[in-house]
Formats: sequence, C-alpha cells, structure tokens
Amino acid sequence: MDKSAAECTTTDNFFNGRVAAALLAIILLVVAIISAYQGAKKEVNLLVDGKQRRVHTFHNDVQGLLQENGIVLAAKDRVSPDPATALDDGMTVNVRRAVSVKLQVGNEQYQVLSSAETVGEVLNEEGVVLGERDIVTPALGTRFDKEVCIQVDRITTRVIEEEVPIPYEIKRENDATLFRGIVRVIKSGSEGLEKRIWEIVYKNDKEMEKRLLASTMLQEPVDQVVRVGTMQTVTRGGNDIRFSRAYDMVATAYTYTGNNTASGISPHVGVVAVDPSVIPMGSRLYVEGYGYGRAMDKGSAIKGNRIDVFMESHSQATSWGRRSVKVYLLE
Repeated sequence: MDKSAAECTTTDNFFNGRVAAALLAIILLVVAIISAYQGAKKEVNLLVDGKQRRVHTFHNDVQGLLQENGIVLAAKDRVSPDPATALDDGMTVNVRRAVSVKLQVGNEQYQVLSSAETVGEVLNEEGVVLGERDIVTPALGTRFDKEVCIQVDRITTRVIEEEVPIPYEIKRENDATLFRGIVRVIKSGSEGLEKRIWEIVYKNDKEMEKRLLASTMLQEPVDQVVRVGTMQTVTRGGNDIRFSRAYDMVATAYTYTGNNTASGISPHVGVVAVDPSVIPMGSRLYVEGYGYGRAMDKGSAIKGNRIDVFMESHSQATSWGRRSVKVYLLE
C-alpha cells in the first residue's frame, strides 16, 4: 500500500470514531432528558368533594397542583395534605369545600361554614363542649357533604326537697238516730306531712321529667270520724213522713210582692224559694213549723242552706220572721 492510501484509511477511521462518539453522547442525553422528564412527572389522585380523578403534574407541591387544576380555596375550605406539602407520585390530595351548618345549641341558634367531615368535628371546631347527658342530632359520627342542621339539646338535672301535706281519710259511721243527710263530726282529722326528694330533668332549661328519689313520712295523718244519718222516716201530726234527705236550714217568711215566682206562677202558701244548687227546683218539701211545700221560687239572696217560705199576709210573715228549721226533701 502506498503512503497516500494509508493516510486516507487513518483519516476515515478517526472520522468514524468521532461520529460514533457524538451519536452515543446524543443518545445518552436523550435518555437523560427522558429519565428526567419521567422523574419530574407525577400521577396524583385528586379528590374534590368526594369526586376522584387522576391527574399528572410536574409541580413539586400541593399548592402548584391546585393552581394547575384551577382549584381556588375559599374561606373554611380544607385541603389535605397542607398546600406547602411536597408532591409524591401516587399521592392523594383531598379538597373539601366548606358548607353551611345550622347549629342549635340549647336555646342558642347560629350558622357557620365548615369543611368538617362529621358532626363531632363541627362541634369541636366551634368549641361546643358536650355534657354527659346532652343529646346530639344527628349522631356525632354522622358524615355530611351538604348543608346540615345540628341540634344539641342540653340535658341538666337538679335535686330538690319538699314537704308535702298528706290528706287525712274520713271514716263514716251510719247512725240511725240522725236524719238522713245529717253528718256529725265525732273526731276531727289532721293532715300528715311527708318529705320528698325529687330529681328534676331539664331539656334546654325546660322541665322534661320529675323522678321521686326518696320519701320520708314526718307526721302521720289522723283520720276524721263522722256519723252519717240514715233515718228516713219521721212522724209529724200523726203522719209518717218519708224523705230522702234532711237539712238544717234558716227559713225567712215573705208575702206578696206583686211579682210572679221564678217558675212563672203566682205565689201562694206552700211556695218555697230555694238555692237550686242545694235543693232542685220542683222538689217536694216538708218544712217543720210550716208544713208541706214545693221548691218553686229562687232569689239572689237565697244561698246555701237558706230558704224563704210564702205567707198569706204580712202579719203572718212578720210573726214567722226568720228561724232555724229542719227541712225534709220528700221522696
């Protein structure tokens, strides 16, 4: 081989080596760029109000991811993890929008914005401290993602003592020597006294329940003893008078006034004015010292055990005047 041919071969080899080295460098650079690209690209699970989607990003922190996806945080919105947190491939970023929450705590009502996930978290955020017996509706663990009303009923208790009078009983004894309707007290009764301890349960300051915890009798009641008349027949003027009830009354005589009686008839001997709440109108009566009569009149001044008996003349009425009498309600 001549000298010129040898020089040409050497030059070609040198050129080919440099080209190969350049190509290798380019390939390595491309691989490095691709590796860097793949390393910088992250796949993230983005959860917004419970709706999940997979996104890809080159941002290094949560804040950048949110901005890239057009997510603007309003007051009380919550993002987890914190916006300054570095992003990792496969990470989940949770954005929870704040919703309106109506709070009824005892007798107070107000409205707040909250991004809490459960009822219990809302109460913690608002500094609501629950008592042992307080009732929360809905339950503390209830989750929500839209407007909700939370009610906290304050349950409190109070223990009180009171002294209560205990009524006495009335024991009745029949007495055939007394007219029917007549009652005589033989032994007076007296009330007893009992101490009672109550637990009162209040719901939002209003009494809801009252429970008796204990009771102690401080003084026993004393029974009253009465005798009740059972006699239903008396003899007057040789005639037996059978009656259903007898009354001790005050009778006043009256005579013509120019007016008819309350029952609409003209007054005459035998007409008796009564209190209808004691003696029913129209009842047949026997008034001692006066005789038979009928309840046919009434008046505003006649109340209780009082009657008026009609007399034919003013002198007879004056003679009778006012006196205590026995009045029999005839059967």
